Amino acid sequence: MKILIAQSIIQNLIYDSINDIHKTEMKVFSQWGEDGIIQWLIQRVPIKNQVFVEFGVENYRESNTRFLLIANNWKGLVIDSSEKNIKDIKSSEIYWKYQLQAIASFVHRDNINSLLEGEGIVGDIGLLSIDIDGNDYWVWEAISVISPRIVICEYNSIFGAEKAISIPYNQNFQRTQAHYSNLYYGASLPALCRLAEQKGYVFVGSNSAGNNAFFVRKDLSSGLPSLSAKEGYVMSLYRESRDEEGNLSHISGEKRLQVISDMPVVNVINNSIYLISDIFLKNNQSL
Repeated sequence: MKILIAQSIIQNLIYDSINDIHKTEMKVFSQWGEDGIIQWLIQRVPIKNQVFVEFGVENYRESNTRFLLIANNWKGLVIDSSEKNIKDIKSSEIYWKYQLQAIASFVHRDNINSLLEGEGIVGDIGLLSIDIDGNDYWVWEAISVISPRIVICEYNSIFGAEKAISIPYNQNFQRTQAHYSNLYYGASLPALCRLAEQKGYVFVGSNSAGNNAFFVRKDLSSGLPSLSAKEGYVMSLYRESRDEEGNLSHISGEKRLQVISDMPVVNVINNSIYLISDIFLKNNQSL
């Protein structure tokens, strides 16, 4: 029923007249409004090879590509570190109904290309979605065997719209173990926008929840907005922080920085490492 309703909405939307990415948001299987944004993008960006890759999918019940798989009949690869999650995906009806591949692996920058090649996914594909709550920047930087036309990458809005920073690379990084608060992970939007520029993409906007950034390959971006990190930045409003006992503490806004102030981040421009307190809480404008 959700799919039918969503398809009806999509058919009645005049996507060509919409230039504000937030007005396209719609949730079917995505966590927030990513399903609608993706539908807007695939109507604006010509897709030759309707193949997606998404990693960090858990059991795939909530994901950025499930609607593409079911409603648009795309095919693709999903990866998650949990053997149980992959077993659940493979035992569900979508696994025989659609051309979906699912593998269990802890993704890092040294194995991502071999994982993709091992599943026969190389070259020009439609969409890549990265959400691993940690080394997102470093893994995207390492990817070389595919050339997605659309890239979705999670950013950590706590890191703001000014500094190009990420957590330092740690192959075994796990967000829940790195800091009790669950707030220390990923990269800033400026860091991802800088990487996107280097890899030949333009930043077209972020979702209104303030956690996913959308990029389109430059050769296919005509007619789409091309934004700076500052122009497209959204501060997240959701409150997922935890206390030292693992309970939700509901900290919001810039107060979240104070909780992780003693944690290190790397400036991706010069590879220097600083404490969060040195960058933000001391207002060091030179970094």
